[in-house]
Amino acid sequence: MAVLMEFAIFPTDRGISVSQQVTQVIAMIKESGYPFQLTAMGTLIETSTVGEALEIVEKAATLLQEESKRIYSTIKLDIKKEASNLMETKVQSVMNKLNKDK
Repeated sequence: MAVLMEFAIFPTDRGISVSQQVTQVIAMIKESGYPFQLTAMGTLIETSTVGEALEIVEKAATLLQEESKRIYSTIKLDIKKEASNLMETKVQSVMNKLNKDK
């Protein structure tokens, strides 16, 4: 099984820029060892189970709660049996189709 999670999490009480807090979350994700990709609007992470994905969210929330009174988060999950490497294969599938249209 593969679980591809796209999520964003940030404090709402730290002003207009929250890059310092987001950097802390990304460092925690990097240390987890799961494949991830930072985007301008969130982060993609691939795990083997839903529990592992949600554990990352819980750790991120705990990390941010140490210095914030309010946190906002969005989470999307793509859960696929008998799959792996969804971060690359989903994009490659679209790119292959796009290149066929040329």
